[in-house]
Amino acid sequence: YKSYPVMYMHDGQNLFDNSTSFAGEWGVDETLDSLFSDGYDVPIVIGIDNGRELRIDELTPWPNSKYGGGDGDKYMRFIVETLKPEIDKRYRTLPDAAHTSIMGSSLGGLISFYGGLKYGSSINNIGVFSPSFWYSEKVYEFAQQIDTLPNTRIIILGSALEDSTMVPDMQKMVELLKTKMDTNNLKMIVTKDGQHSEWYWKREFPKSVVWLLDLKKE
Repeated sequence: YKSYPVMYMHDGQNLFDNSTSFAGEWGVDETLDSLFSDGYDVPIVIGIDNGRELRIDELTPWPNSKYGGGDGDKYMRFIVETLKPEIDKRYRTLPDAAHTSIMGSSLGGLISFYGGLKYGSSINNIGVFSPSFWYSEKVYEFAQQIDTLPNTRIIILGSALEDSTMVPDMQKMVELLKTKMDTNNLKMIVTKDGQHSEWYWKREFPKSVVWLLDLKKE
């Protein structure tokens, strides 16, 4: 029997099915089917629905003076301490940190970044799409205080068309991360087009997941 890596993704309503989404879908299931057909080893993806009106609380590690929030660490502890052990018990997973990933977009990118760094003993691979680093300046202090990240792999993706601060914020964070980790494990992608929208993340997901999980063809 084969065991599989696991990727945890936020905003589960938007990952697999237009009918459940609030903004279009990522097409994660179709992408994994396609990659599998191309001979890649693909992960199990666990989509975690957001709590709708609680989404901002869940996906932000620190409060914002205008938008509130700040319960992101409780949400991450739920993933690491409750959800992950249950998934590893029920399914044939590779439970070590090297085979565990987290990915999201917008506030989901912010919480993925935070959670992957804070809980690096459980999660090594972090997919950060169109991150809302603007939500709190504390994200930079947090990253600065993290020890070196010898086993962490991070992809950060965005477009200048999303808003004027997206790319500068990403660049600021990448420069900081370069002092903490092997730059071969750090990838920033800035696309000329691309909007803060599901169609963009859907388009970028296949090649991003191949790089992030270092997927190999069998």
